[in-house]
Amino acid sequence: MKIGPSSQVDSSRFAQEGGELEVYYGLPREVRFCVQCNMSNQQPMSSNEYSHGKGSSKTTMSFDEEGVCHACRFNDMKRDGEIDWAEREKELLDLCDKYRKDDGSYDCIVGGSGGKDSAMQSHLLKYKYGMHPLTVTWSPHLYTDIGWKNFQAWLHEGGFDNYLFTPNGKIHRLLTRNATINLLHPFQPFILGQKTFVAKMAAKLNIPLIFYGEMPGEYGEQVSHKTSSYAGGGSDVESEGFQLDYYRGREVRDMLLGGKPIGEYVDEGIPLADLKSYLPMENEVLIDKGIDWKYLGYYVKWVPQEAYYYAVEHTGFEANPIRTEGTYSKYNSLDDKVDGFFYWTRWIKFGVGRAMMDSAQEIRNQHITKEEGLALMERYEGEYPARYESEFLEYIGMDRDEFLAIADTFRSPHLWKIDGDEWKLRHTPWERTDARA
Repeated sequence: MKIGPSSQVDSSRFAQEGGELEVYYGLPREVRFCVQCNMSNQQPMSSNEYSHGKGSSKTTMSFDEEGVCHACRFNDMKRDGEIDWAEREKELLDLCDKYRKDDGSYDCIVGGSGGKDSAMQSHLLKYKYGMHPLTVTWSPHLYTDIGWKNFQAWLHEGGFDNYLFTPNGKIHRLLTRNATINLLHPFQPFILGQKTFVAKMAAKLNIPLIFYGEMPGEYGEQVSHKTSSYAGGGSDVESEGFQLDYYRGREVRDMLLGGKPIGEYVDEGIPLADLKSYLPMENEVLIDKGIDWKYLGYYVKWVPQEAYYYAVEHTGFEANPIRTEGTYSKYNSLDDKVDGFFYWTRWIKFGVGRAMMDSAQEIRNQHITKEEGLALMERYEGEYPARYESEFLEYIGMDRDEFLAIADTFRSPHLWKIDGDEWKLRHTPWERTDARA
């Protein structure tokens, strides 16, 4: 992509003149790629969004001494016989028996949007294991037509009750704009709701059991496959049981939304009540109410492509009629017009785009080869999401030049270089034969 006409970047930072290049976000200086799935060691792991500022350091994908990433090792383990899946299903049946209600009330809660994973998850719980799940949804920023269609099919063809929460649109746009300016993270307001809304609904409605889908280890989080109730991600999580201490002893005013302290929003005249839906619950509330938190992927072998076929068959899920920009697939992350910008901005910050993430996952599940993944990345990685650009830019109140100029300031010099009038990554896996930087 060409350098924008109003770029705010100091080009001297990107010139290699004998010294070491600056590294942003605490990323590893040496860029490496997994020898099995091509994933970069710059891939960030989940973190506490309420402490996320522009200079925040990231925990990244770990590699072992053989150059294999943790996500590959986790997925290899699922196939090598270490897990007795029949025994895991017995554990699930025992768990369901413990919580199952016979009085017509909900006995578990499932968060989702009607995508393939939440569709399969809720359908299995209800129709195979005899649970009575309530589904809850934190609304996307801007629904796509296919996203809304799949959401409706989930409820009407799949057969589920649902609470759809749509946050204050004026505040949501403001937070999305600030998250873009301060963090180059336009998806953060959605992630804040996605992480906390399910727990709030479980506490409010006294539903004792929360289910999420695949295990975080699938994507490289440092979590044991022997732990069923890992939740949240990052340093705020304990490996046994769950812990959701997003506050970590801080006052509400000091927590960040869109990279800006909540106290500043309040001082500018925004009522705290308008920001409440984005704030996490106190961990003590969940403990006092005895709410348990499990990953269905601990009990059931989770394969994303099989989740897609299951959702098509049982809930009427439909893939996107056109290829998703930035990748080759048609069935992942379809419901929000901001999705493409979430993945594109990650590519700018970390050199990890949507094609890398999709192909790595499919290599780990043995649906494509490492070589096929390299070819797909070379063709699609970093593609600009132009399809919904006008709606996105109107939503955050920017024009294209302003947005691209902001994006350029988030490029880490150790990842990017200026070649003539274009930006180019210094390291890509398809340009290497040993998959290492």
